[in-house]
Amino acid sequence: MKPIRVFTHVACEPPGYIQTLLERLSLPFEQVCLADGKEVPMDLDSVQALVFMGGPGDVNQPTDWMRQEFELIQTAQNSGVPVLGICLGAQLMSVALGGHVWPGESMEVGFHEVRRLPSDNPWFAGLPSSFTAFQWHAHNISPPAGVASLATSDCVPCQAYAVGPSLALQFHLEMTESIINGLIEKYADDLQQPSECVHSAQRIRRNIGYQTKRTFAIADQLMARWFQSVNAQQAPGSSARAVDNR
Repeated sequence: MKPIRVFTHVACEPPGYIQTLLERLSLPFEQVCLADGKEVPMDLDSVQALVFMGGPGDVNQPTDWMRQEFELIQTAQNSGVPVLGICLGAQLMSVALGGHVWPGESMEVGFHEVRRLPSDNPWFAGLPSSFTAFQWHAHNISPPAGVASLATSDCVPCQAYAVGPSLALQFHLEMTESIINGLIEKYADDLQQPSECVHSAQRIRRNIGYQTKRTFAIADQLMARWFQSVNAQQAPGSSARAVDNR
């Protein structure tokens, strides 16, 4: 049974609730951490889907590993291998697939309302018209030409899009309380000038347990539906297995 390969880019952003979902769904997965500059594995024969997580960096000034990820995403798209990109992962997808990434007028940080846009996309079917998701990014994304945005927010025009079997999400549904607290400590400078788009550390931490549970409830619909769709041929009763490729 082929695993889902999950790429992480910094130690403070592990798979989080994605790991919980994969284990609950009994789907095998492996983690590749690129924080130490490890070369990106380019083979697709041994996996059935790819997930690119968040992290710091500017895809318009790509590192060597970002260039490798661009190529891998393009190859996956041409081969019909599903890709899920989250935050930085969504930005990598935009560059690789012909969209655009540019600095926003402001960062978007904190728990923000995301609004669905009219669409018949099956992964968003049944979701509330608006829901809360966690955000921490400085760049905006656009879909490739001819592809519609699936969601928006007051601070960012495009929050999600889908290209064939692949899904790009600018927002986070996977971040646990401990991951968010780690980001607050590591990137405290981002929070020095609070605004409607950039929430203070105190505001983020207010009711953080309740807020993360709300995001997990959306993940139980949106992300779980995506994982189930790309793993429709999984044998019943299989068990999840994490392989740390650091």
